Amino acid sequence: MDAKNSSKTARVARPERLQETWQPVVLDQLLPADHRARLVWSYVKLLNLEPLYAEIEVDGNTRGRTAIAPEVLVALWLFATIEQIGSARELARRCERDIAYRWLCGGVSVNYHTLSDFRVRHGKFLGRLLVDTVAALVHKGLIPLKTIAQDGMRVRASAGKSSFRRKPTLEELQKQAQAHLDQLEKESDSESERQAGEARRKAAQERAARERDARIKEALKQQEVLSQQREKRKKGDGEKTRVSTTDPDARNMKMANGGFDPAFNVQFATDGDTRVIVGVDATNEGSDAEQMPPMLDKIQENFGKTPAETLVDGGFVNNDSVTAAEQNDRTQVISSVPRAEQMRKHGNDPHAPQPRDTAEYARFRQRMALPENQALYKQRPSIAEFPNAVCRNHGLRQFNVRGLVKVKAVALWHALAFNFLRFLNLEFLPS
Repeated sequence: MDAKNSSKTARVARPERLQETWQPVVLDQLLPADHRARLVWSYVKLLNLEPLYAEIEVDGNTRGRTAIAPEVLVALWLFATIEQIGSARELARRCERDIAYRWLCGGVSVNYHTLSDFRVRHGKFLGRLLVDTVAALVHKGLIPLKTIAQDGMRVRASAGKSSFRRKPTLEELQKQAQAHLDQLEKESDSESERQAGEARRKAAQERAARERDARIKEALKQQEVLSQQREKRKKGDGEKTRVSTTDPDARNMKMANGGFDPAFNVQFATDGDTRVIVGVDATNEGSDAEQMPPMLDKIQENFGKTPAETLVDGGFVNNDSVTAAEQNDRTQVISSVPRAEQMRKHGNDPHAPQPRDTAEYARFRQRMALPENQALYKQRPSIAEFPNAVCRNHGLRQFNVRGLVKVKAVALWHALAFNFLRFLNLEFLPS
């Protein structure tokens, strides 16, 4: 057969995309019975979402667009976090084309605006949800909270390095932003008749100008605070302090690669026996030195008990933090003992009490000379750095939101997703 004519004479099934067909499909049948999305949905149905329902204003007797059930939005973000999706736009696309996300939606239409707002708007609820899910297991004795490990993880901010400005530049930018906003408002008032598209464009411009003006004003406030702190610590002229114009809450921090980047400091406290996250915080402090006592306070408040041992690395340890952590014998700090410069020079024993030590810090030094406590400290990496590694694998490498409040909400989503996987692994969830 002539090769040129083979395509005309061969009998093949060709695609026909214009013919109408009726194919009865049940969405539930498209998702495998053992798919992880089903487990996420079953877990979310166990959670107390009444605080979210209480915020919904529409009901059978009021006008308004029907609200999306909170369990749909919680399940979508929990599953998306596990699958390394941190973009609301990408999640909205998945809800249209991916069977697992379509199954979670169950025919409910979502858009990226709703998804984006929901992700960062309910930080307090997410914190309460984390506490409630852990507290129930603590009450049953499944999470002993005898030993915890705390670690800080610096995560890149959305702000770029070039967005940091000193006070004179911030003041000039603020004047320009205000002048631009005034001009837009003047143009809006002078145009009485406009088409709908032009009106929306003008409204968007004004909204962007107001947001920029607010960010620069916040940057000036942050610059003033940081300047005072810098001068108080005798680190030079406070006027040279720089703050980001796009995310005033971000700070330049030393990263794991040795360089400096705009970042936030995410703190996780993890139970030593189950490797479940029991405490979350996010700060813009580059140092971990003051982070241990507040975390212990939160654990005591949330669960009514304080761990017998707290494992931290040397960055958390100084005279004040150890003293605050160990006051009233609430916990014992297990860490490496920092070797001061004078100790290295004179060959002093770092475990021997020093003249400026408080009673708690002197006991800490002596405790860490014991082999059993040194052996316990060696367990710290496997406990404290485990959630850090998992959350990084789930996409917690750079925030795509701005502001400390939103950053903490995203950190809580990652902690909830991590704990869900731990609960599955430990078989804590009902079958």
